[in-house]
Amino acid sequence: MSEEKLRLLSKIVIKGKILCVTGLRIGGPRVGLEIGGLDNPVVRDPVTNQPYIPGSSLKGKLRSLLEKSLGLDLTTVVRGPPKIRIHICHDEEKSKKCAVCRIFGVPAEKAVMPTRIIVRDATLTEDSIKMLEAAETDLPFTEVKWENVLDRITSAASPRQTERIPAGAEFDFEIVYNIYDDVDKDYLRYVFEAMKLLEDDYLGSSGTRGYGKIVFKDVKVVERTVEYYKGKEQEKVLGKGSYDSVKDLIDDFAKIREML
Repeated sequence: MSEEKLRLLSKIVIKGKILCVTGLRIGGPRVGLEIGGLDNPVVRDPVTNQPYIPGSSLKGKLRSLLEKSLGLDLTTVVRGPPKIRIHICHDEEKSKKCAVCRIFGVPAEKAVMPTRIIVRDATLTEDSIKMLEAAETDLPFTEVKWENVLDRITSAASPRQTERIPAGAEFDFEIVYNIYDDVDKDYLRYVFEAMKLLEDDYLGSSGTRGYGKIVFKDVKVVERTVEYYKGKEQEKVLGKGSYDSVKDLIDDFAKIREML
């Protein structure tokens, strides 16, 4: 299958909510956020000042976990400094069969086919905005957590302040998966598996210290064919319509696949 013969068949839209089970921190620039000597600010929307989850952070973590679960080798890609290590198939035919390269893409100079997945920035839900505004947190929509780094020899403490989004906050997420052939339909399962892997890992920084545990909830999956974009068809709800968890979504994948 050459790039010239690719034909988009449909787009699978996966959307729902991301619940922060523990505090979440995805770092942003310190410029303009030096409030009370804050050491580690979170990334915020410059217009609303609300924290959000960048699509690049979510996509990168999903890719990394899928690479590890499949036991793929890592290639050093210089985008820096620093050097970023990701998996890339350097053989064209291998890349077409590789779930990671096919779904998440490869650097532009090595691309032999389009990336299948699009991951949007995830924004706070309306309910979470109201909850955090009413909570009177340390900073708008976020909390400040004090931490100490101890010198192993002298036991001297070096305190620091870390900004994070409080547990209980929810974000609206959307992932779009493009389908060009039947192989793409089969590989959709890998997207769901990566989402499940993330629930037992962490998003953002400081995960080994308790930050970043999340769960996906109220997940809906719909298919929009090319005819939908021409105004000739309605979108098709896949599976049972709404899933309380990613596990339920994976368990129901056979039904979803049959509907594609």
